[in-house]
Amino acid sequence: MPTETPFAPPQAKGLEAIPARTLPLAFRGTAPGQALHWTIPAGALAADYWIVADFHYDEPDQTTFRLELSEGGEGPRFVMTFSVLPGVRARLQLPLARLDLNRWALMREGALLKRCCYGDRVQPTRVTRVVLALERTAESAVTWEMTLPVARSTEPPRLERPALAGGPLVDPLGQSLRRSWPGRTTDAAEMTERLLGQRQAAQTALWPDGYSRWGGWTAKRFAATGFFRLEQDNRRFWFVDPDGHPYWSAAVDCVRSGTPALVEGIENTIEDWDALRASFPECIDRSTQSGIEGEATFDFVRANLAGAFGRENCKEAWADTIVGILRETGFNGFGNWSDSETASARSFPYVHPLKTVFARTPKVFRDFPDVWHSDWMDDVREFAAQLVPLRGDPALIGYFLMNEPKWGFASQTPAEGMLLNTGAGPARSALAAFLRDRYTFETDLAAAWEMHVSFADIEDGRVFESFGKRARADLAAFSTVMARRFFTDLSEACRKVDPDHLNLGARYYTLPPDWLADAMGVFDVFSMNAYEERIPAEGLEQLHRRIGLPVLIGEWHFGALDVGLPMAGICRVANQSERGKAYRRYLEDAAARPWCVGAHYFQLYDQPYLGRFDGENWNIGLIDICHRVYGEFATAARHSHERLYAVANGDSPPFDGTPDYRPRHFC
Repeated sequence: MPTETPFAPPQAKGLEAIPARTLPLAFRGTAPGQALHWTIPAGALAADYWIVADFHYDEPDQTTFRLELSEGGEGPRFVMTFSVLPGVRARLQLPLARLDLNRWALMREGALLKRCCYGDRVQPTRVTRVVLALERTAESAVTWEMTLPVARSTEPPRLERPALAGGPLVDPLGQSLRRSWPGRTTDAAEMTERLLGQRQAAQTALWPDGYSRWGGWTAKRFAATGFFRLEQDNRRFWFVDPDGHPYWSAAVDCVRSGTPALVEGIENTIEDWDALRASFPECIDRSTQSGIEGEATFDFVRANLAGAFGRENCKEAWADTIVGILRETGFNGFGNWSDSETASARSFPYVHPLKTVFARTPKVFRDFPDVWHSDWMDDVREFAAQLVPLRGDPALIGYFLMNEPKWGFASQTPAEGMLLNTGAGPARSALAAFLRDRYTFETDLAAAWEMHVSFADIEDGRVFESFGKRARADLAAFSTVMARRFFTDLSEACRKVDPDHLNLGARYYTLPPDWLADAMGVFDVFSMNAYEERIPAEGLEQLHRRIGLPVLIGEWHFGALDVGLPMAGICRVANQSERGKAYRRYLEDAAARPWCVGAHYFQLYDQPYLGRFDGENWNIGLIDICHRVYGEFATAARHSHERLYAVANGDSPPFDGTPDYRPRHFC
């Protein structure tokens, strides 16, 4: 029988306890950092326990919470951030085995969204302090209800058809039923009329004057090779289009005919769900591509397109429509996670992400594979074979090796994480050999690391608890060796299969630390996702000088809370007009940097209100879920794209407006 040990009542710091309606406890807060605190005796928790509490959150604007578990007041601190879908009961659950930090993201479950793990590695039996805090909020006060947390000895059951307050959350078109806003689509007939008009207008849509057939700049020319390539003139780096024109990549990510919402376990949040799934069974998916194996998703965008265009003509009609919208707004490429076949068929420039499965090779820390393992090169060859169908395509700019590797979201380097979590294997043997070259005698290693350690401990699988400064420096140096081997093997195999297209790198989530930057020179382009008000120019310029590569921004966005979605995205502004200003400031600032060759906006459509596979439900699209183009945003984007090449060539200054930025809503 499972055991449940409830926590004692919490101490509230900055939060107000208020009368509860549906769950036993209720609190109101007004600012990030306000929190509930629990003190528990050491040894009360174990690695096979779960911390569980039910939540009900019913504010219109979503909040990010932070759960902390610490070894004493100043000891190591594990952090998990999460959100709760407004208006529906959610079950917070944290498996304490995850305090080892060998996982970054824990998949969502029902209305529990976007669980991400940070901080320090913590031993569950040493935890004496638990904190539940407000992490990110909108301007309004935050109220929520919850049960008292319990420590449970077995995995808790999931909530099925969780309780709702106020009825369903979204209508059959995927729009919020809890909010109203200008531009909300009234019914399917209005949406159909809009889509048919957009398809008609797409027939005459043109890129801005001076654009080549590939979206390059006709005022200048370099040697043509029939493929996209790189060029550095006397002022800056450029992509060069297949006809030889300079090309600066202003693309949109996720250009595809859908954006699935995870509905498993929360189908009761959808109005007329039974009729909707009966009408559009093809929009329900349970594949692993949905993010969680076996979890049902429903694609409102795909259903809306099928309802307007009909099932038989839907894909072709969508492709005509969306290419026209992109041309009309001046976007000149399909960014990552887009429909490559549509782009290729219409000679529209695109990039392509490669899948990093590495099914044969064991992982040493998070998703980092053991690159000394005997199966590694078989995985490398299979990885590179993904390029075979893309060879010879002039519309393909290049390929990304991966996106935001999860081992990067850690305070530990891969080598340190390996010694903290993974037993004996070829990578640990390679580390032992590396340390033997640095320390001739084991006594020297033990003295430098300030612990009892031998080369055999490194090689044979001893799992360590922590490391001092010198040990971490050695492990960072070996992590450079690991990363260089990892990136070099993949890059060389890809060039062998496809020598004509560009290697656009690993789409890192931030500026890489020095130990990692030193391994990235094997790419053609350094790619980074940069969610800031503007690109981090100082750091990127230093990186460019260090590794000599041009820079491509793979993701960035701005959102607002005025169009019915509960979260704005990572970077937030006041409204849709300010989104347009923020787009202009970011894009033109990037284009003015001589080492930057593109910036890809994330993403084409808003995310679904109910949340995608991990729970993101943000207003970040050029287009809403009912295919309404955000006019102020699109107009601003067109203005930037009309002057893009003048800015990139240094002939015009970048946009200098100051958008109304608001505090971040996530991370």
